[in-house]
Amino acid sequence: MALKVKAVERLLKFDKNDPGSYRYVLKPELYTSLDQKKVIREAALRSGVSQGVMKACWDAAGEVIKAWATEGHAVALPGLGSMRFGLRSKSVEKVEDVKTGLISSRRIIFTPSVDLKDELANTGILITCYDRTGKEVKRVTSTSGEVEDPENENGNQSQNGGSTSGGNGGNNTPTPPVEEPDYDQPSGD
Repeated sequence: MALKVKAVERLLKFDKNDPGSYRYVLKPELYTSLDQKKVIREAALRSGVSQGVMKACWDAAGEVIKAWATEGHAVALPGLGSMRFGLRSKSVEKVEDVKTGLISSRRIIFTPSVDLKDELANTGILITCYDRTGKEVKRVTSTSGEVEDPENENGNQSQNGGSTSGGNGGNNTPTPPVEEPDYDQPSGD
């Protein structure tokens, strides 16, 4: 099985005076949201318990995860990894300047398990390229790749400890402004 992605040729402009240039932009091709009922039905089938019992367990686990995560815990998600809440915020030099207004957003951080990262790293990616007229012009397939590590302060460490390249990939396109750095708050288990 492979993840399907499309590269569509689009005119990109970085400001109103920029004449722009055509670039291939990657985006998901066949990503769908699975209905909760379908997931529960499949989990019940795989575990041998009734759908009613599975739904009760599913709902209870969701409530427990939500309650513990909002108390500041990193909560294990069976077979997947863990999730916790974090913050995106600005920093200040003086303690008297610390205030809640420094927080620009609250976020959910998912940290995949080693097994899940290995599975994703070994999942192929099929890229279908379309020119600006919508005509398919090329297909590219990868068989493995790096997995971003959300716990790395730069957010770009792979599952094998290496780093992905930074910057704009060596092209001459101006890089859009970068958001404020993450100052994730560790959990208080």
